[in-house]
Amino acid sequence: MDTGKWKWFRYDEVFEIKHGFYNKKPEDNPNGDIPFIGATDSNNGITSHSDLDTIDATTKTGDGNNAPLCEKIFDNCIAVTNNGSVGYAYYQKKPFTCTHDVNPLYVKGIELNPYVALFLCTLIEKERFRWAYGRKWRPIRMPSSLIKLPVTTDGTPDWKYMEKYIKETIIPKLPRKAQNIWLKKYETDSINNDDIQLNTDEWHWFKWKDLFDIKKGKRLTKEDMIVGDIRYIGAIDSNNGLSALIGNNMHLHKGNTISVSYNGSIGYAFYQDQEFWATDDVNVLYPKFTLNQYIALFICTLIEKEQYRFCYGRKWDLEMMKDSRLKLPVTTAGTPDWKFMEDYIKSLPYSKNI
Repeated sequence: MDTGKWKWFRYDEVFEIKHGFYNKKPEDNPNGDIPFIGATDSNNGITSHSDLDTIDATTKTGDGNNAPLCEKIFDNCIAVTNNGSVGYAYYQKKPFTCTHDVNPLYVKGIELNPYVALFLCTLIEKERFRWAYGRKWRPIRMPSSLIKLPVTTDGTPDWKYMEKYIKETIIPKLPRKAQNIWLKKYETDSINNDDIQLNTDEWHWFKWKDLFDIKKGKRLTKEDMIVGDIRYIGAIDSNNGLSALIGNNMHLHKGNTISVSYNGSIGYAFYQDQEFWATDDVNVLYPKFTLNQYIALFICTLIEKEQYRFCYGRKWDLEMMKDSRLKLPVTTAGTPDWKFMEDYIKSLPYSKNI
């Protein structure tokens, strides 16, 4: 990709910039179908769900200053965080509502589609460094901010190029499951139709060292990295921990294990189905039981629920992790009920895609 011939545009040349509404978000309704987009760095910006009646009735601060529903609902646009986790950009196809820490951006002159949106979201997030160290990207600054885009011969944004690049260059390189999502070849059904309820009161605590052999990752600098197809797992909070593809093959961990970051983005847990290199800020859990992707997803969710214990610079190092505890469902004999964990994940919607 040659960006040398691209052109800088002001945001207000490319986007119609809308303003989020809420200081205090509407009451959460787990059964609601309207996402609430907050100033977060994950989950496509979604922090809760609500419904139209609740959104319509809820005021800006919860005690006054209401507005018509049309000023609170947005769709088919890019939601960009301007405060908190600043500079994250999420494509929102369906109707949503959002905090005032989010600006919905409508692309001028075209009907936005997921391909152009992905191209734009990537470029927007490349500029996040400008808003570090507590500098807010408030709406007063956003219109005059700049974005560099590919252009046609007449100097206008080349939307067709952006769409074609994502379709023909990026999507074919994605893992099969990710490609299926873009091609809408996924299923919404569960693997089984069981209605399985969670009752954590009957679960038992287990030390990690009784469940796993825990091994530390190995540092690899960017200067020493060789380009290849081996997964390099870093201490990050997304992309299943994948931060690079390398050709270095000296210190690889086996697949069918769980990687857990203990520094940086602490406490993020990802199932690794094939061999990989883990950075030295990541510990790798080798199970002392028969692990599969369903049990791993159950366990990873529980591990991430423990993140709050290790905030404010407190590292979750190897020795501390060994003595950490995990609360699990148990059999009548008091041992971890691995079958229950697997069956529960299989009972969830979309589990046929796992």
